[in-house]
Amino acid sequence: MPETTPRPGSLVLYKNRPAHVKGAGEKLEIELEGGKSLKVRPKDVVLLHPGPMQSLDELRPQAGEVETAWELLAGGTTSLAELAELVYGAYTPATAWASWQLVADGLYFRGTPEQVVVCSPEQVARAQAAREAQAARRRAWAAFLERVRAGQITPDDGRYLKEVEKLALGQSAECRVLRELGRAESPENAHALLLELGYWDHTVVPYPQRLGLTTSAPAVELSDLPEETRVDLTHLPAFAIDDEGSQEPDDALSLEGDRLWVHVADVAALVRPDSAADLEARARGASLYLPDGTVPMLPPKAIQVLGLGLAEVSPALSFGLDLGPDGEIVGMEVVPSWVRVTRLSYEQAEARLEEEPFRDLYRLAQAHRACRQERGAITIELPEVKIRVEGGQVIIRPLPPLKSRDLVLEAMLMAGEAAARFALEQGIPFPFTTQAPPETHERPEDLAGMVALRRTLKPSRHQSVPAPHAGLGLEVYAQVTSPLRRYLDLVAHQQLRAHLRGEGLLEAQEMLERVGAAEAVRGGVRRAERLARRHWTLVYLMEHPDWRGEGVLVEKRNRRGTVLIPELDLAVQVHLRQDLPLNSPVSLALGEVNLAELVAHLKVVS
Repeated sequence: MPETTPRPGSLVLYKNRPAHVKGAGEKLEIELEGGKSLKVRPKDVVLLHPGPMQSLDELRPQAGEVETAWELLAGGTTSLAELAELVYGAYTPATAWASWQLVADGLYFRGTPEQVVVCSPEQVARAQAAREAQAARRRAWAAFLERVRAGQITPDDGRYLKEVEKLALGQSAECRVLRELGRAESPENAHALLLELGYWDHTVVPYPQRLGLTTSAPAVELSDLPEETRVDLTHLPAFAIDDEGSQEPDDALSLEGDRLWVHVADVAALVRPDSAADLEARARGASLYLPDGTVPMLPPKAIQVLGLGLAEVSPALSFGLDLGPDGEIVGMEVVPSWVRVTRLSYEQAEARLEEEPFRDLYRLAQAHRACRQERGAITIELPEVKIRVEGGQVIIRPLPPLKSRDLVLEAMLMAGEAAARFALEQGIPFPFTTQAPPETHERPEDLAGMVALRRTLKPSRHQSVPAPHAGLGLEVYAQVTSPLRRYLDLVAHQQLRAHLRGEGLLEAQEMLERVGAAEAVRGGVRRAERLARRHWTLVYLMEHPDWRGEGVLVEKRNRRGTVLIPELDLAVQVHLRQDLPLNSPVSLALGEVNLAELVAHLKVVS
């Protein structure tokens, strides 16, 4: 029976590496490669050769007839000692270790020192093919890395760059490619590499996906508009006033004596609580508005059926507001209706402000705005631009401060205030919009002061409990005029519609759950829109490398300053050549753009 108990001078296997037994007892004293000694239990080692051997230096590489031995033994079993005899002609510590390495390699032999299994020709063939394939993969990987370092890739390299793309899109936290290249594994570095290699170009905007947002339109089905009794308001001229090219006309205005009608797309007529479309909208929170396209919250059919002015007569949920002479809302009703809507751009409406009903609409809007300002409403007037991508070209157009915009904004605020009051009076659980008061009472009129004030404002919140909206100067408020594109507006409509039909309302807990779901995604939607706007603004600058323009110094610290460029609505950090007061004009020239980091380097010029 072969000896299995290690003794001094034996060669043993410890954690898959050779060890020399120097002393035996209750524990074995062994010496490892490199000269380190330690004591281990006998069961922690496997005997390879009883010795004697003096040191591990005796384990030199051996030359033998491996394939000949395998052919003689193919399909059977043997021992480590017999294998050493056949391959190397002797069983010594050196040949025992060399034989064990053959077993550990697994191509021709497998098993344990006591029983070595000899692989069949079929097993060897499969293993050799697998090894050749693995070697080919290693060669291909090494060649790919060399191409990347040289900045040149082939169409087949997409298989490796997919993992870089996943990191750039926030779908993975690790990237072997960046790791091998010695680059930090961050979405920005992944984005930069894809741009460097030309695998991505400037048209790829990764931020919505990086923030976990869906970038395709909902595929859920919508039913047809149900038959129901509606108030016929088609005799009133109604106007949907929006940006030129708007694709979602969801509100319109009419005037009937001193009553202001705010007509809103009747989305709740098609989208019931907890329906497939409702659940899809809840998950999205809002439509995603990007310069290169819109990702709608609801299926396209919703706009086709409910968009105001897209058909000769449109279904609406209409808010009739009775206004006092000082702009106060003194009465309100809400009805499902039919309306006949004319669509106008802000510029077209601006040109008609001296006509009726636009003159009286603007008068009512001014009165309500004055009322809000007396309650402490905060007005921040900063440059605004509209950014869109058409035919691959970035177009940035400043939005002038039009009275028609103020008119529409004020009407929407009136509708939201009236709806929130109505919900409170009727005991309807509702998604109220609130904002805590600012810490300062200052109301600056200069650009730097308004930027500073904006930084101090607390974000507005949606909640199921009413509270004032300090920024708007309203004691109670809810957003109700955009149910095609904001989920909580839709929830408000669902509650109003259920109340009007005499159906069961969502309870307070259900309302709280919907508010929580919308709040969870609202920040991501806004951030994605903001980052996408900056992305395309920087693309615009890349397309105009000789750009020069003027900004306004709105913040500074020593010789570092933040300059706001009104024509681009872009804030950049610059080094100031001299100490300038806030609100000073600063002439700028484009230096370079780092698109992956969303940074534009601009130089101050004389």
